[in-house]
Amino acid sequence: MGIVTETSQGDGQVAQASHLKLDEQSLITSQLIKKHATTSDVADSTELKEKIAQLALILDLARQGFEAGTPAGQVVDRLAGRLHELRNQASPAVWQQLIPLAQEHPVSEFLKQDPFTRWSFEKPRGYSGDASLLDIYYKHSSADEIVASSTELGREIYAYTSEAASSVAGRERRDILARTVDATAERVENAEVLAIACGHLREAELSNALAGKKLKRWIGLDQDPISVGTVNRDLAGTGVEAIDGSVKGILRRAYKLGTFDLVYASGLYDYLPRAVAIRLTQRAMELVKPGGEFLFANFSDEITTDGYMETFMDWPLILRADKDMQDIIDRAIDKNHADTEVFYGGNRNIVYGVIRKHAD
Repeated sequence: MGIVTETSQGDGQVAQASHLKLDEQSLITSQLIKKHATTSDVADSTELKEKIAQLALILDLARQGFEAGTPAGQVVDRLAGRLHELRNQASPAVWQQLIPLAQEHPVSEFLKQDPFTRWSFEKPRGYSGDASLLDIYYKHSSADEIVASSTELGREIYAYTSEAASSVAGRERRDILARTVDATAERVENAEVLAIACGHLREAELSNALAGKKLKRWIGLDQDPISVGTVNRDLAGTGVEAIDGSVKGILRRAYKLGTFDLVYASGLYDYLPRAVAIRLTQRAMELVKPGGEFLFANFSDEITTDGYMETFMDWPLILRADKDMQDIIDRAIDKNHADTEVFYGGNRNIVYGVIRKHAD
């Protein structure tokens, strides 16, 4: 694992990534995802010219809105909606060429005043979707200073972006994880839990089972040493332990973890190509005890913030529908030995897969 340095600014942590070595099984940089998504298709010149003109109009309208003092939330809402439509209309090859044009447009200087957008674009830890970024849209106290130090316009934009449907779904996902842990503790005495790519494990702060000391152990696995250190510092003495570990390590069965009543991966599959997602699911099920379950989540292809995320946040995700989640499950397991379920969250921005292993 590479070395990561960090500096603290009051209670808000600003992490500076130095030499974090990503395992490249989970595509958590925009460059890796673009590499994965690259097709042999060549952008049609006529379509490209047409879509560049549409993009320029969309971005100029947003810039004019900011300059005219239009409420920031209204400007960003319209911008995100128009980018979503443009992304859906454009061929993948053309859309990839539009992304850097959007990022270079003067309107980005307004948008990057939003702490959420700025953190995502600048990637202080060196990769997309890091745990501090999640803290920003969780509205966690650790991110208070990052938000407070933003400009007035930045905070106005944040008031919108942090309440966008995808952010709301992210907070609901944290709640679902905590409830699932608690349900496991009700079902099994001295339950054992594993979180793959645990981040800061903020769901632990919401768990009644953890507070009531009903868990035997709760292991968090993450390849970012800052996240591992944060969990072990903030949850010391609770039965939670975070350890260094990556998708590649799990695929290679490199960790002697034992087995668990609940294994889950909440923010990881958004970065996994289909083949890796299937293999990881197979390995995860090896870690599940008879009668236990594996839960995984993925942002769905119904989100409408995708265009904004891929441009101004430089945060591309591999989006999936319920049928894609079921496909991963079907190809990973023998359904004679497990029950499965796929469901959407409240606003359908995140889709969940559950595999419950039959008891012996």
